[in-house]
Amino acid sequence: MKALAALAGALILGAGAALADGGITVKLPDVSGLSETQAKSLIAELANVNVITSNCPDYAITDGEWTLITGTGDLLAAKLGLDASAYDRTYYGPAFKLLDDPGACDRIGPTAKPLVQQLVGMGGGTTPLTQSQ
Repeated sequence: MKALAALAGALILGAGAALADGGITVKLPDVSGLSETQAKSLIAELANVNVITSNCPDYAITDGEWTLITGTGDLLAAKLGLDASAYDRTYYGPAFKLLDDPGACDRIGPTAKPLVQQLVGMGGGTTPLTQSQ
């Protein structure tokens, strides 16, 4: 399940690429220019979208999109100085609570594609750069 893997975060490979389960690497966006407030807002949105798209079949995303979302979240966590525990507690805890809301899938699911496009506009990508065999 992608959501459980997201709790551990995607493995960051150098600057600007992330490796997902299965070995897909995508280009990550440049988050260096974001303010702390912008970074906190974006990381919360990423966690919410990750949980919803991983648990609501009508809003499933591709592996490349998932890698972009989780890799960007990891970049932002590092930018904000969060360790894995603080990242999970602060952002994924509330995101998983969304699953208790019967309207969460239909409310948050449609925001996934625009969020991916925002990350692409910031220099990220969803096309695999490499894939393990």
